[in-house]
Amino acid sequence: MSTEGRQRSIRCLVAKVGLDGHDRGAHVIARAFRDAGFEVIYSGLHKAPEDIVQATVQEDVDVLGISILSGAHNTLIPKVMAGLEEYGAAEDTLVLVGGVIPEEDRDELMEAGVAAVFGPGTPLEETIEFVRENAPER
Repeated sequence: MSTEGRQRSIRCLVAKVGLDGHDRGAHVIARAFRDAGFEVIYSGLHKAPEDIVQATVQEDVDVLGISILSGAHNTLIPKVMAGLEEYGAAEDTLVLVGGVIPEEDRDELMEAGVAAVFGPGTPLEETIEFVRENAPER
């Protein structure tokens, strides 16, 4: 059977880190990713950075999308990135952050290894195309 013309399946973990209980955006992006043909795993609420790292490694995902609205992004996201680095998963995992992230905090997240930050109102197709174009080849 030829795989020519078929897109590879991109495996994604959509994660909620910290005490942030607002998960509507995470559900919207998870559904959009699924509808785009991606394999999607949802972490559930209130996950510690270590939980997100473990799920990323154990599920062998291509993409980690972190939804955070609590304002703790400068503390929690670097912890996730350090954990991925420790497990050797940082290089082959595309990490995205979505939520209300002030413009002045974005550079710090990118320096920590985040590939992109998507704020409220970002068209879903823009995020999906970013994933398709940037997800690591396995």
